Amino acid sequence: MEGRILGIDYGRARIGLAISDPLGITAQPVEVIQVKKKEEAVRHIAALIEERDVRAVVIGLPLNMDGSEGFMVQEVRVFSAALEEICGIKAVEWDERLTSSQALSSLALEERSWKKRKNKIDIKAAQILLQCYLDSRG
Repeated sequence: MEGRILGIDYGRARIGLAISDPLGITAQPVEVIQVKKKEEAVRHIAALIEERDVRAVVIGLPLNMDGSEGFMVQEVRVFSAALEEICGIKAVEWDERLTSSQALSSLALEERSWKKRKNKIDIKAAQILLQCYLDSRG
C-alpha cells in the first residue's frame, strides 16, 4: 500500500503523532497533542489525516509485559473507534511495549535537559512505534 501512514501514541494527557514518508519507509515526528477533550483530539487527528493524505493509521496498544491487555487497552480502542467513525480508516493495533523506554533512551542521547526530554517522549514513542510497524512490513 502506498501513501502515508500515521502512528499514534495515545495517552490521556498527551497524544504523540508520527507520519511516514509517502512510500512507507521512514517515520518522522509530527506533533504532540495536549488532550483537553477527547473529541477535540479526534477531530484534530482526523483533520491531519485528510491534510496529509494519510492512507493508514497505526495506534499503540498498551499491553502488559506478559502480553495481556493493560487497563488502557479499552480506552485506546474507544478512541480508535471514534477516529475510524470520522475518517473511515480502521487503525491497526500495534504492541507498544517498551516504546516509551526506548524513546527515553534515545532522547537521553539527544537532549540533556530532563524537562525538554519529558516534553518529547510521546512524539518519539509515536515515531518508534510507527518505525517498528514499517520495518515489520518488510
